[in-house]
Amino acid sequence: MMATTHVFAGLAVVAPIAAVVPEFALPLAIGAILGGLAPDFDLVFAHRRTLHFPVAGVALAGPAVIAAVVVPSSATAALAAFAVAAWLHAASDALGGGPEMDPWNDRSERAVYDHVRSRWIRPRRWIRYDGAPEDAALAVALAVPALLVFDGWTRAVVVGGIALSLAYALLRRQLVAWVPDWLE
Repeated sequence: MMATTHVFAGLAVVAPIAAVVPEFALPLAIGAILGGLAPDFDLVFAHRRTLHFPVAGVALAGPAVIAAVVVPSSATAALAAFAVAAWLHAASDALGGGPEMDPWNDRSERAVYDHVRSRWIRPRRWIRYDGAPEDAALAVALAVPALLVFDGWTRAVVVGGIALSLAYALLRRQLVAWVPDWLE
């Protein structure tokens, strides 16, 4: 899935909380955005293995949510949003294709690494590849709660993210030719 889809999923999860507790809207949004992006920082390492924790991530997300409920503060809200969005990102990568740059040519049977069982989780391919038309549609749908709840710069980031998602989806197949060799 696209990075924007992961960010919008994180924002969709925290949007109802931000609507009920608006004083935590900003830290929730920041945590969800950063958590939705963070796992993909492993692109330069072993992508979908180094920073992706689809099973073990819940062991971090659960206590972070409990801490935010027991000791509500901007910091605990942001940390919980980050942990949940990062875990959701890693777990949802199994719903797509493999991590290869051109999944329509080289269909890997490795979606995301499960550190608990020391094995790769196979791709489900409900989203064929990042930037596929169904990925763009999912991104737009997941952006709706954030557009309804958040305002200011968060809403501007979401609108910009939607535009970026649609442009990326339109150009996705052509972009493979421009990817540097070291990133493959």
